[in-house]
Amino acid sequence: MKRKETIGQQCFRQSLEDRTRRHFLRDSTTGLGALWLASQSAATDAAVLPKHARDNPLSPLAPPLSAKVKRVIYLHMVGAPSQLELFDYKPDLKMLDGKDCPQSFLDGKRFAFINGTPKMLGPQFPFRQHGDCGAWFSDRMPHLASHADDLCFIKTMQTDQFNHGPAQLMVHTGTSQMGSPSIGSWVTWGLGTENSDLPGFIVLLSGGRLPRVGKALWSAGFLPSVYQGVQCRSQGDPVLNVSNPNGVTREERRRVLDTLDELNRHSHESFGDPETLTRIAQYEMAFRMQASAPEVMDLKNESAQTLAAYGADPEKESFANNCLLARRLVENGVRFVQLYDWGWDTHGSSKSEALEFGLVDKCKQTDQPIAALLADLKSRGLMEDTLVVWGGEFGRTPMRENRGGKEMAFMGRDHSPDAFTIWMAGAGVKSGYTHGETDAVGYTPAVDPVQVRDMHATLLHLMGFNHQQMSYPFKGLNQKLTGVKEARVVEAILA
Repeated sequence: MKRKETIGQQCFRQSLEDRTRRHFLRDSTTGLGALWLASQSAATDAAVLPKHARDNPLSPLAPPLSAKVKRVIYLHMVGAPSQLELFDYKPDLKMLDGKDCPQSFLDGKRFAFINGTPKMLGPQFPFRQHGDCGAWFSDRMPHLASHADDLCFIKTMQTDQFNHGPAQLMVHTGTSQMGSPSIGSWVTWGLGTENSDLPGFIVLLSGGRLPRVGKALWSAGFLPSVYQGVQCRSQGDPVLNVSNPNGVTREERRRVLDTLDELNRHSHESFGDPETLTRIAQYEMAFRMQASAPEVMDLKNESAQTLAAYGADPEKESFANNCLLARRLVENGVRFVQLYDWGWDTHGSSKSEALEFGLVDKCKQTDQPIAALLADLKSRGLMEDTLVVWGGEFGRTPMRENRGGKEMAFMGRDHSPDAFTIWMAGAGVKSGYTHGETDAVGYTPAVDPVQVRDMHATLLHLMGFNHQQMSYPFKGLNQKLTGVKEARVVEAILA
């Protein structure tokens, strides 16, 4: 027969059940727990932590410094488009087409698909200059070329990664290892969202596949999970499972959330776990999105003229749809919109497979929508405080790849981390400007190299942050998007 507990015994048992590992460490008689927690507190005090509203980790905040940019649309071409076929015109490379690659180009380098001595590969499309700035464009991007005077090129971007997955992580999280927050998460953590009915960071996908490392590219990493990117769709429900199940009314859903809210707040008062506030915020955001997201994401609200300008079709998922959605989202206060378009990895066993499928088709799919997005943002006055960024994860070599030492008719260009092109347009950057110049064949920077961490420092600067001071305590260190290596703001591109 079980003995009935006294009141004192009940209280003691309840106190043990309510203890967490944090409490155990704090009260540990060895004192090590207290020392550890003190070190964590010191790290938190030293870090620059944004002060959101107590119960709302997504409340809007003013940046600590003067900001030119309120919102970002980042267009990432997954697979790394060739700068030598799009924007970095090299007539000398055309004269070298088919000749043996100099050994100096190979010594000390690591490649994904080059063995032996490859042949040089000239530009595959004609180039000409556009706009008052005289920027070079190949004939693959005729619509974008009409915006030459709106663009700010950086032609000497560098990374230390030559494989797709790690390089994509480097571009979007500042490190080649999984587990760190993406740029969008850092920005949303620092600034919150301007629209309480929508997430601050939204991700849109096209091309039929996820990027190589998947959702790690828009993860919140060690930041509270409420700051991770929310993947949305341009067809059907904007977010999977955002709708109520059959038979569940909105009022019933509200009562369930009210009960969960009460339980979570009690848990937070008892244990102080910040992730509890994240959980509350996510539930409430999902509830509000049921009403707001379908309207914002519905392209059928756009005119036939606008749909035609983008080449968008509300009945299909496409990069064009996502560009139009990006405009609608920033117009409705979303802080960071990330578009990933898969399919730019131009390898193949023949010229038609590598060039036409991998590059020509992707240019056809993206050129018109990007140009329409820039024109649309400009006409609505959104360019005044919105920044558009375009790029891949690395560049392409001036020599063709030759797998196994046996060169085929055309195998595409190999991965090149030493120089690639990105461009920006909009708030805070010079228009009709080109920063940096590569060597005669577009292989390495001749002047003004720019590291990925420099680009990150510049983006944060434009949004009102000092990259050296924007940090978050994790594993005993104040972690930063720009990491521990030296990074700089690229002052030359600032308007």
